[in-house]
Amino acid sequence: MSAAAGNGARLSSLAGALVAGLIFGVGLIVAGMSNPAKVLAFLDLAGDWDPSLALVMVGGIAVTRIGLLLGRRARRSASGAPFHASGHRPVDRRLIVGSALFGIGWGLAGFCPGPAVVAVGYGYLPALPLVAGMLLGLWLQRPGRDRR
Repeated sequence: MSAAAGNGARLSSLAGALVAGLIFGVGLIVAGMSNPAKVLAFLDLAGDWDPSLALVMVGGIAVTRIGLLLGRRARRSASGAPFHASGHRPVDRRLIVGSALFGIGWGLAGFCPGPAVVAVGYGYLPALPLVAGMLLGLWLQRPGRDRR
C-alpha cells in the first residue's frame, strides 16, 4: 500500500471516529448524562430516585449487542480493519480496585468518563478535575508500561 493510500485510510478512520464521538456526545447530552444532578438522582436509590438513566443504559447495551453480533458476522469493521471484540478475563484485584474507584468517582462527581469529557467540552469546568484525573490514570496505566 502506498503512503498516500495509507494516509487516506487513516484519515477516513479518524473521520469515522470523530463522527461516532460527536453522535455519542450529543446522545449523552440529550439523555441528561452530562448533568451531574440527574446522574446523582439515578444513584440515590434511598431518596428521590430517577430511573431514566437505566433506560439509557439498557438502550446502550442493546445497541452494543447488535454491533457486536454484526461485527462478528462481518469479521471487518466499517473502516475495513479486522473486527475483534474484547476477550473475557478473570476477575482479579486490578479489576475490583478499578471498578471500586470508578464507582466512587461516579458517585462523588456525578459523572462517568464519557459525560465528563462532554461536560468539559461544552464549558462545564467543575468536571475538569475529573477529566484531568482520568487522563492521569490513563497515562499511569498506558499500554506497554511495566506493571509489576
